[in-house]
Amino acid sequence: MTQELVVTLPDGSERRVAPGTTPRAIAQSIGPGLAKAAVAARLDGQIVELDRPLERPGPFQILTEKDPDALGVLRHSAAHVLATAVRRLFPDAGIGFGPAIEDGFYYDFDVPRPFTPEDLEKIEGEMRQVVAADYPIVREEVSRPEAQKRFAADPLKLERLAEIGAGETISVYRDGPFEDLCRGPHLASTGRLQHFKLLHAAGAYWRGDEKRQMLQRIYGTAWFNQKDLDAYLRRLEEARKRDHRLLGRQLDLYSIQELVGPGLVFWHPKGAMLQFQLRRFIEDVLLERGNQLVYTPHITREQLFLKSGHLPLYGENQFPAMAAGEGEAEDVRYRVKPMNCPGHILVYASQQRSYRDLPLRLTEIANVYRNERSGTLHGMLRVRGLTMDDGHLFLRPDQIEEEIFALLDVVELVMGKTFGLNYRLDLATRPEKKLGADEAWDQAERALEAALKRRGATYRLDAGGGAFYGPKIDIKFDDAIGREWQGATIQLDFQLPERFGLEYTGSDNKPHRPVMIHRAIYGTMERFIGFLIEHFAGAFPVWLAPEQVRVLPIADAQTPAARAFQERLKAAGIRAALDDRSDTLNYRIREAELEKVPYMAVIGGREAESGAVALRVRGAGRKQEVLAQDAFLERITGEVRTRWRGP
Repeated sequence: MTQELVVTLPDGSERRVAPGTTPRAIAQSIGPGLAKAAVAARLDGQIVELDRPLERPGPFQILTEKDPDALGVLRHSAAHVLATAVRRLFPDAGIGFGPAIEDGFYYDFDVPRPFTPEDLEKIEGEMRQVVAADYPIVREEVSRPEAQKRFAADPLKLERLAEIGAGETISVYRDGPFEDLCRGPHLASTGRLQHFKLLHAAGAYWRGDEKRQMLQRIYGTAWFNQKDLDAYLRRLEEARKRDHRLLGRQLDLYSIQELVGPGLVFWHPKGAMLQFQLRRFIEDVLLERGNQLVYTPHITREQLFLKSGHLPLYGENQFPAMAAGEGEAEDVRYRVKPMNCPGHILVYASQQRSYRDLPLRLTEIANVYRNERSGTLHGMLRVRGLTMDDGHLFLRPDQIEEEIFALLDVVELVMGKTFGLNYRLDLATRPEKKLGADEAWDQAERALEAALKRRGATYRLDAGGGAFYGPKIDIKFDDAIGREWQGATIQLDFQLPERFGLEYTGSDNKPHRPVMIHRAIYGTMERFIGFLIEHFAGAFPVWLAPEQVRVLPIADAQTPAARAFQERLKAAGIRAALDDRSDTLNYRIREAELEKVPYMAVIGGREAESGAVALRVRGAGRKQEVLAQDAFLERITGEVRTRWRGP
């Protein structure tokens, strides 16, 4: 007699089924409503198709549209439907990868020319024909020779096939005329895909390698209902309006210039003012909390990064070595720094330290350089020249929890209280490529987790997401339209103090090894300001705005009074500009609105005589408020002093 399989349902009950029973059959045995709503199943943590025969016991769950993991199945299937449509319209198209991604899917194709918007329209129409045909999506396990035969005309698939291990299962999925080398899982048929949209096409190097051929990637999105699809498309439209690259040009904040190279940012005066204000804010916060400023060289001998472990483990992201200057040995090479931590370590090691000196908190807003692939660069969000608000704390092991607490307080002050962001904490543990023994990692991970638990913080585990030298707490926050961003990071490091032989003299008069904390509150200025541009849609809070007030005389006769008021504002530390051009007042107001200036102070004859302003607030339309200049000055200086998040 064939032994039955025992599957455990989410409510704890068990079902005994024969081997080869499908999830669909189990769903039908539970109830017709569940069977109708079923999208896929989860067996012992693995998502499988509804019609895939079960071969082992374990925890079992039917996934419906309400389960977040079901969207991944829908979108992976949408990628196959996309490839089916492309192969119908472009029979010679080579096929690459087609995964589900956050909010959608993509598929890479090897075609002789880029896809046009007209092509995408035709492809989407063909996808609807594939959906209407309601082809079953059938899984088949095949031998390696059979797979090689089936994909003989697809070199990209043969390359992927060669990477599948000798003992691994090779599976092929077919929907109608199209088959693909794929692990799945998928929907039962193409007809289940109803609500989708192709978004755009872009070039993408095969396997992300700039030395390989350029493929054409088509992006799309898919949802279980039209309401969710429409909502997502509205969010996309809002995101396009907030794109920091577009607003960066419109507001004249920064540029990236071909003559210099990709990923290297020129901060224009207004963008530089944003960075200056953020620098001043965080440096004041950190100095008040016992941090000390340092400045370290931009280039060093590469031996420093060999000793720190960056070259062996991070070398692909570093710029090539430079020959040494005259008078140094021929084998000496220099590197621009990708990190600040080795330089701060040398500051610590420059003199004998006592347990009474700790914690020693060093902070530096510094430029570092990373040789990111050009295909990954994206405006200010992914760059090669980074401005980091970097800090390194050297402390005794018994000081870890208190220092983590203090840093989380800084995160709350900056992210929560000042910018009003909703954020969460991730505890990222050891990666596969790491320095040091597991015992040290165990100690470091326990220390971070203990600090989070003692604080009562809610956090999520990010297994394998730590830095190569230690585990970390990552802060991730949402912007105004619900997108998640990477923010501050707090990293605990037992490895670099060991590699550099750092010591302090303990109360027992013996040498001890300090622990390091790496921390960045903003992360990088480029990425954080790129985020702020998109979060505020360029309409920055008054304390941060590059220009806070624009003074507008109605006519030439009021220009002296307007200029005098501008000088009063500037004397009070307010960034005010005077627009006394001969254009109409409405034109000048409209221009100030487009440039996202928080306040427009209009001065006509009546206001000039009485020492008042007719105040217009950004985004309030034609509404204006007449108030005394003294009252407005008191109001705006208070808003700047308290870092008010309006208007």
